[in-house]
Amino acid sequence: MEFTLSGPTLVTFIVYLVAMLAIGVIFYRLTNNLSDYVLGGRQLGPGVAALSAGASDMSGWLLLGLPGAVYAGGMNQAWIAIGLTIGAYLNWQFVAKRLRIYTEVASDSITVPDYLENRFADASKALRVISALVILLFFAFYTSSGLVAGAKLFETSFGLNYQVALWVGGLVIISYTFLGGFLAVSWTDFFQGLMMFFTLVVVPIIVINVIGGWEDTVAAVAQQEAASYNNIMSGMTLFSIVSLMAWGLGYFGQPHIITRFMAIRSAGDVPTARLIGMTWMVVGLFGAIFAGYTGIAYFADNPLEDSEVVFMALSNELLNPWLAGVVIAAILAAVMSTIDSQLLVSSSAVAEDFYKALLRPEAGDLELVWVGRIAVAVIALIALLLAMNPDSTVLGLVAYAWGGFGAAFGPVIILSLFWRGMSRNGAIAGIIVGAATVVIWKQLSGGMFDMYEILPGFILCALTIVVVSKMAPPSGAVTEQFDRAARQWT
Repeated sequence: MEFTLSGPTLVTFIVYLVAMLAIGVIFYRLTNNLSDYVLGGRQLGPGVAALSAGASDMSGWLLLGLPGAVYAGGMNQAWIAIGLTIGAYLNWQFVAKRLRIYTEVASDSITVPDYLENRFADASKALRVISALVILLFFAFYTSSGLVAGAKLFETSFGLNYQVALWVGGLVIISYTFLGGFLAVSWTDFFQGLMMFFTLVVVPIIVINVIGGWEDTVAAVAQQEAASYNNIMSGMTLFSIVSLMAWGLGYFGQPHIITRFMAIRSAGDVPTARLIGMTWMVVGLFGAIFAGYTGIAYFADNPLEDSEVVFMALSNELLNPWLAGVVIAAILAAVMSTIDSQLLVSSSAVAEDFYKALLRPEAGDLELVWVGRIAVAVIALIALLLAMNPDSTVLGLVAYAWGGFGAAFGPVIILSLFWRGMSRNGAIAGIIVGAATVVIWKQLSGGMFDMYEILPGFILCALTIVVVSKMAPPSGAVTEQFDRAARQWT
């Protein structure tokens, strides 16, 4: 579907882009050291922590992918949302508080590799380097997939050439991440999260009202060729439900999400942040599902060729130009909020986990901040080059990267916070086995191999950690540190 760009829509969109850059400039002046740049000095309030975690998590998938999946397949696509909701809640409930406390106990760790090295007293640097390499590998493709999505939004909405759209969107994101670091990313994600929330609530309500009410909407959907659109169990087996719900396991290992737990102001803020974050997520997921669902009824006589533009199509058809501009900005916000977080985590891996740990242990704060900024630019450039092909299949790697992080880091993070007997060798072996399982499983097909690769990767990673840790238990210093952290959890 082609969109006609109106003056008000363009003005709204430009105001949004300028505001994001202004936030970057403001926080450039407030960033004094690497902890500020990478973790915001651990001063995030619960609202900002919750919405920035949600926004960086959902990406364009919430406004493009999920509505498109429901529009194309019906309500049976809601299982993935159910799995994600359960996973996100368990992550906030059981991981957030412990990780916030333990990262401070473990030598005030500011990155995931930093935490793992300090948690297991790894003087060899092997754990830090391996985990940082996994982060850089998956985020290169994860980031490029987001850039492709943003470019296609610009291309579809504004009629820009794909290459021009790619570089315009990329440069805006790079600029505010480069300048302001974690605080700029978190505050832009906060406002982007509010925009996403607003549009996901408003658009489905307007569509239902235009169609004539909820009963008329359901009846219109039921009249379609695929009458099973209304049935959440249509075509589903226990195997396929478990596979879709396994997406929820990914939350425990996503570096760009769990760093929000590390940065929250205090462990006491976690319950408030959890309430805000889960409310935002549940309402947002319902909005995305019903945007796709109502689109089935609204476009019954003129079906869309590309299911993933259903949210944009509904907004363009039903909203005035000013609100349409907000919706387009919100879709770009969803894409940007994930890319900026991924760039920041990747840059911290370069500055803290490679440059400082291996090359210049004596490097000062200002030097490390600038290494991080340069890393943002370089990593973004690599991602942009990967995304240059408008027909790139890199968007298909979003699930691959999510599964890779979830399988490689999820069991490691969970067990590091709950099991006193976990060892350094167990962590290293688990990361390698989890990542390798995802890579290998993805290449196979048929039967059990059609299951989402995060599930076997997660299980094998956890089993490997337990077996190897039993064979080579942790030292007394490691267990003593665990006990110190545990006393603060209660």
